[in-house]
Amino acid sequence: MTAPTATPTDVPTADARLHRDAPPPGLPAPVRPTQVGIVHLGIGAFHRAHQAVVTEEAALATGDVLWGILGVTQRSGSVRDQLRPQGGVYTVLTVGPDGASARVVGSVTDVAWPAEETPRVLATLAAPTTHVVTLTVTEKGYSRGADGGLDVGSVRADLDALAREERVAEPGDGAAAASAVGLLVRGLAARRRAGGAPLTVLSCDNVADNGRVLAALVGQAVDAALPGADGDDLRAWLAASVTFPCSMVDRIVPATTTAQRDEVEALLGARDEGLVVAEPFLQWVVEDRFAGPRPAWERGGATFTDDVAPYERAKLRLLNGAHSLLAYAGSLAGYATIAEAVADPVLAARARALQGDAIATLDAPDGIDLATYAEQLLERFANPATGHTTRQVAMDGTQKIPFRWGGTLADRLADRSAGGDPPTGVVTALAAWAGFVVEEVRAGRPVDDPRAEELRALVESADDDGAAVRALVRLPGLLPGIRPDTDGRDPLDQLADAVAADLVAATRAGVTS
Repeated sequence: MTAPTATPTDVPTADARLHRDAPPPGLPAPVRPTQVGIVHLGIGAFHRAHQAVVTEEAALATGDVLWGILGVTQRSGSVRDQLRPQGGVYTVLTVGPDGASARVVGSVTDVAWPAEETPRVLATLAAPTTHVVTLTVTEKGYSRGADGGLDVGSVRADLDALAREERVAEPGDGAAAASAVGLLVRGLAARRRAGGAPLTVLSCDNVADNGRVLAALVGQAVDAALPGADGDDLRAWLAASVTFPCSMVDRIVPATTTAQRDEVEALLGARDEGLVVAEPFLQWVVEDRFAGPRPAWERGGATFTDDVAPYERAKLRLLNGAHSLLAYAGSLAGYATIAEAVADPVLAARARALQGDAIATLDAPDGIDLATYAEQLLERFANPATGHTTRQVAMDGTQKIPFRWGGTLADRLADRSAGGDPPTGVVTALAAWAGFVVEEVRAGRPVDDPRAEELRALVESADDDGAAVRALVRLPGLLPGIRPDTDGRDPLDQLADAVAADLVAATRAGVTS
């Protein structure tokens, strides 16, 4: 996936800029798509180091240049402002134990910001040359409420715009999209009005059963915006012409540093404002359920399967689960990075305990030994070049925990006999998260979480830290699928006590700061 390291050139002048029309010497030329075939929602660093790279590799392997990507940046115009002056190209710097290598990627043709360019995005979603929509908008980008369904209030502006657009049968009334789901549904409706060519919508986020989750949210949005007969035509077209495959993605993509930008500038002879950094490992497993044409992603390293679920569960519970535990426990112990945290034998042992709980709930995908896979994950976390910070990974805990730890917990509790102890690894993970939240609130720091105000209120209203931890564990929606024991007892009561006790023990042992 990576090109050989190029020989550095003279340091360029300040106004030199990487551009598609002036590829740097010493590196293979990037692909040059002739049209947009993919619209990607959420074009952050991860997409540029993952799906865009696989798309690039597929184009280079096949010569098919019909799969250019229009990236859509959700939160700000920064990625657009980085890539548009460069003709869409950017560098991926791959860093691993054996050193670093760089390549320039050309599969992204341009980036649009809905705050200023919603009509353009809608028109591209409706274009017959567009066959695939992909998404990496993070867990909170799906606008879900605590019950997992669509938070209608958070997408109301887009739903109102959709209703207006359906009445006048135009691709957009100029209203800027305010949410990824709202933008997607408006684009789907515009596509139906434009002739209704089939379309595949492919979620690439760390959400369990992500394609089916997204399909349900789209359906709920249509029902809310166009109730009853008003939405019948759109619902019928969605059922007949749009598919929502599931997928699983994996690559560690840390934040790019100024030093790395300077390093690549010296290497290329040009400044790359869109530089992304990634580890060598890359995995993409895709459910083979497409409504129409697609890139030959298998030629770029993707795996196609009839069932993504075993891969997805293994990744969410073993990789993402351990990643989150190390983030919270590492932050409490004073470590700035995941690599530092996993190097602590006590924290590594806690991560292995959580992985052990998870392995007991998993069916291994074909050809994968789960114990070996779990250990390889910890080795990947230990790569200091990735620079993943504990606080970065600790973001949005209430959105991540239901999938990363909640599924393991629910499955383990369902299998245990009444009265058995909660699984040790999950208990230590929850203790790390709860302790992290309590520490942030007590220190007066903002908790970076969509439910931050709820978390703060629970901690501040508790009589002591133990009560705060118990209340956090019982936060509605945090641990779905937990059912009463056969004798009627609520496992969350026992779990909350175990988590509080574990946090006290960890503090006394010096595991937390």
